[in-house]
Amino acid sequence: MENTSVINTIPLKRLTANVKAAGCAAKLSPKLLDRVLASIPRWPDENVLIGFDTADDAGVYQLTAELAMVQTVDFFPPIVDDPFTFGGIAAANALSDVYAMGGRAVSSLSIVAFPAKGDMEDLEEILKGGAEKMREAGCSILGGHSIADDEIKFGYAVTGLVHPERIKSNAGARVGDALVFTKRIGTGVISTALKRGMAADLHVAASVEQMLTLNRRACEEMLRFDVHGCTDVTGFGLIGHARELAVASGVTLEIAVDSIQFLPGAVDYARQGALAGGLKNNREFASCAVEMAREIPAEVEDLLYDPQTSGGLLIALPERDAAELERALAGAYRIGRVLERGLKPIRLIWSGAGPWPAM
Repeated sequence: MENTSVINTIPLKRLTANVKAAGCAAKLSPKLLDRVLASIPRWPDENVLIGFDTADDAGVYQLTAELAMVQTVDFFPPIVDDPFTFGGIAAANALSDVYAMGGRAVSSLSIVAFPAKGDMEDLEEILKGGAEKMREAGCSILGGHSIADDEIKFGYAVTGLVHPERIKSNAGARVGDALVFTKRIGTGVISTALKRGMAADLHVAASVEQMLTLNRRACEEMLRFDVHGCTDVTGFGLIGHARELAVASGVTLEIAVDSIQFLPGAVDYARQGALAGGLKNNREFASCAVEMAREIPAEVEDLLYDPQTSGGLLIALPERDAAELERALAGAYRIGRVLERGLKPIRLIWSGAGPWPAM
């Protein structure tokens, strides 16, 4: 229901019209972050198993010989117009970092920025949507913090648990590993198309369904195998997060572009120029790390930098296990392999295994 009785009230069905950037596309430029983080002082703590040195998905702090704590935080502006759905997507996205580390999410704290004159029914639905997704994940909400802000933002700080010997960092990929990805690409361009009023309902629905899908099952399935490295693909796009995996592991990732699966409508919206500002930031930062074996259609290349919200897990594991993981996990598919460090961290090829997306 739309409430226009109060000035500056946020309409129930047009949350995305009131934000500058949607979802993980609102992240700061990775180039700026890289420069700032390099200046932050570090100090030794033997219990810090993973900090921010390798740009991993979450921090890990050892509690005992058999237990470590995984910590992450993620929040962003609306990526869809329905408040309940937005809350669920924000929760799924925040939980994803714990799953990328091989952890089990156990508790969370909500982070809320909401207009003082906004519709409180919208806020209630956002919180309910997030709570329902946390319930699905088996993750308790312990509380949270809110501030008044003209632009809506929502997310969670999440704590998880993991055995210190079962952590899946982005620094473990090995030469000879296969690369398996668990979701399709395109949430950024579809959300931008939605914001501009040009997205088809069917395409938005497919994107929303994927963003609401927890990476919990993907985590549980990958832990059955000898996974060497993992990261979730979110705001820095496939190339940005693949670069972090490659650099941290000291390898080159060879990605077969024609093996990548895109959400319905994503290629068309990219061709029409529905590109988020975050995509341009991602390209500016990470394109220098990419070697292309052949020219790639512009719209397809754009999508490789598209900021994803609640994206899939990019998993490096032995060839012998990759096929088993694909069979065990619906939607998982192979996109490349791990090579010795070459000219650049990322090498894009056309494998010939499939056609380019329809031009």
